[in-house]
Amino acid sequence: MAKRYVRVQTSKGQIYYGLLQLNRSVIVLDAPPWLQGQPTDTQLDPDSYQLLAPCAPSKVVAVGKNYVKHAAEMESEVPKEPLIFLKPSTAVIPAETEIWYPPQTQRMDYEGELALIIGDRTIDCTPQQAQAKIWGYTIANDVTARDLQKRDNQWTRAKGFDTFCPLGPWIVRELTPGARLQTFVNDNPQPVQSASVEEMVFSPDRLVSYISQIMTLLPGDVVLTGTPAGIGPLQVGDRVRVEIEGIGYLTNTVIQRPVINSINVSETHKNN
Repeated sequence: MAKRYVRVQTSKGQIYYGLLQLNRSVIVLDAPPWLQGQPTDTQLDPDSYQLLAPCAPSKVVAVGKNYVKHAAEMESEVPKEPLIFLKPSTAVIPAETEIWYPPQTQRMDYEGELALIIGDRTIDCTPQQAQAKIWGYTIANDVTARDLQKRDNQWTRAKGFDTFCPLGPWIVRELTPGARLQTFVNDNPQPVQSASVEEMVFSPDRLVSYISQIMTLLPGDVVLTGTPAGIGPLQVGDRVRVEIEGIGYLTNTVIQRPVINSINVSETHKNN
């Protein structure tokens, strides 16, 4: 099995990067793995930590309409160059936590995606150089308020709500060739999305190269590579699972957005 790199929080509030073992214990690293973090003598028992999002990005750069069939279901053509937008870091949440359904929208959609983890400062790189800048891969759900996306002239509001970027549960270094991405809702055994990541119009290295001509990507930043066809709505109480062959699966449940003030914020959300 491929090494699985995680980010965890202990019951005492300490946050570590680590290597997940088959028995679910975690070997703690002395730094983020893309910053040459090395294993330490500290090992966390399976019941002594909580999984966080596997990185804490300064930004999440997302790509729209990067699958031909998805562009068609959005009643548009594939862009001639990558269509990019930003999701705030505050949208990031881990696996097995809740996606908040905000009151401003009447339609909130799932969008299962492959996520790239940047391992080095990246600026003005070629696609060939970009291959070495992609440190690893994880799973994302680019949750979208579809009605707001159609209403606004840009997508910040529709894509940027708190909890709208489930990420994880871990990072792997290699991606299975032709890996299949599938999304499931509740207990339905039939996927609502199913496609090979090779069906992307713009490949991961081309995306990273293109983005690096616009903004500097920092270690730990995330690039979402676009969603395949089959997007659809989520309701309060739904459980959505995104699977990518060779990585695993990312599962989250939808709840009504709670009333929150600056004092009452869950530890899970504060720490992504």
